[in-house]
Amino acid sequence: MAVFGVLAAVLGVVGLITPDALLASMGFEPVPDSRRADGDHTLVFVTASSMAAVNMGVYYVLASLADWKPFFRWTVPFRLLTCTVFVLAVIGGRAPSGFLGVGLWEGLGAVATGLALRFERVRGAPRQDPLPLGAPR
Repeated sequence: MAVFGVLAAVLGVVGLITPDALLASMGFEPVPDSRRADGDHTLVFVTASSMAAVNMGVYYVLASLADWKPFFRWTVPFRLLTCTVFVLAVIGGRAPSGFLGVGLWEGLGAVATGLALRFERVRGAPRQDPLPLGAPR
């Protein structure tokens, strides 16, 4: 989770400093400022999303440092939802095919987190020897 947090924060900083580089990395064609139409709020959206990514990255790092398992569990279904929405955006033509990588990153991260939590739960569970029927517990 800490690695994901650091990556999210770093990409957020990239988006704040060079939004066109972030857009290009996701398959969007950057538009020079001189060619932007009046009312084009792409850079505002990228700025807001990038700041959210920085914040989210910090949350993930702090949750990792605190080993806050409930936070990790909560991320799994929401990252799967994010994966679904992003993949559907590509399929529906709302986003370029390069954006598919963002959705798959979220989905794979959710699966990896879920598997890691399950592994830790199974590995960390105290072993219980079966008692004979009728034996007091």
